[in-house]
Amino acid sequence: MNTQISKTVTIFFYDDISLELKHRVGTFNYNPNGRVIIPTSFKHDKSIVAVCEGDVKVLNKVGERILPLEKAA
Repeated sequence: MNTQISKTVTIFFYDDISLELKHRVGTFNYNPNGRVIIPTSFKHDKSIVAVCEGDVKVLNKVGERILPLEKAA
């Protein structure tokens, strides 16, 4: 019997074409020790920074507040 258990996680990552920190919420299987199994197809061309349990509400990320300051001068 192959019963897969899944959970919703938020993954923070950089991709190979941008320095912008990105995130994606998804439901992934996890192994018996609790580690989320992220498919190779998702990891391709990405550097994963963090995997957080649940649907994380991101209020702001690195660099997002810099752009409005350019117009203040």
